[in-house]
Amino acid sequence: MAGSNLTTTEYIQHHLQNLTFGHHPDNGWSIAHSATEAADMGFWAIHLDTMGWSIGLGILFLWIFRKAAKTATTGVPSGLQNFVELMVEFVDNSVKETFHGKSRLIAPLSLTIFCWIFLMNLMDLVPVDFLPMLAQKIGVLVFNADPAHVYFKVVSTTDVNATLGMSLAVFALIIFYAIRTKGVSGFIGELTLHPFNAPSKIAMIFLIPVNLLLELVTLLAKPVSLALRLFGNLYAGELIFILIAAIGLWQLPLHFAWAVFHLLIITLQAFIFMMLTIVYLSMATEEH
Repeated sequence: MAGSNLTTTEYIQHHLQNLTFGHHPDNGWSIAHSATEAADMGFWAIHLDTMGWSIGLGILFLWIFRKAAKTATTGVPSGLQNFVELMVEFVDNSVKETFHGKSRLIAPLSLTIFCWIFLMNLMDLVPVDFLPMLAQKIGVLVFNADPAHVYFKVVSTTDVNATLGMSLAVFALIIFYAIRTKGVSGFIGELTLHPFNAPSKIAMIFLIPVNLLLELVTLLAKPVSLALRLFGNLYAGELIFILIAAIGLWQLPLHFAWAVFHLLIITLQAFIFMMLTIVYLSMATEEH
């Protein structure tokens, strides 16, 4: 793909476009052949590459940990068992140090979040042309598609729809734990009676809209910050890989150098998403 007749701008735009399926006003249900067609499909269009890779890597995570659990032994552990036990212990300690409530869900949730996001981030280290070129060849040979219209993004976390979807799931859990711990009245009271309060009931009535506005902004900032932080860091990292591939000269050493540094970023971003999830859920279970 890097060696095709695309200009640098077209090459970058091609790599950043998702494989989109949806209902087009003129073409009906179809796969978008351009960014314009994808935009015309509207909100309900599905990014097939994002869905495929995120679900596939989620299944891979479940298979690896299930295999380790089924083959676990009290004798000399295998390398896989050592790795899984290390991951479980690491996440368990993080939860114990941060989450102050009681829940059997938080530790498994945190382990899933960290490993799943790490695997999706790890796809950023695959050479940017390899899998898109493979998808392009399959599209041409199997579906007789125009190679210029075969789009394929590999890193699910560079799609804001994926990161926002995960953060909204965490947000739903925040609301659930807050209501379960404090009750509906307590949850509403937390939104309307803090941070400002007054001894006079009349004054408190006037402060309720201010409190509600501030608390709603704080509450809604949690899923937005989770989604955009992960998306922004991985999107920027992927863009640098694409720019290195587009340059051509010194591509291999530059790719290797950035990959080594990026390995820290993909691990750190998975850890930050996990830790913020634990912190937000811990805050939801605290009573003022």
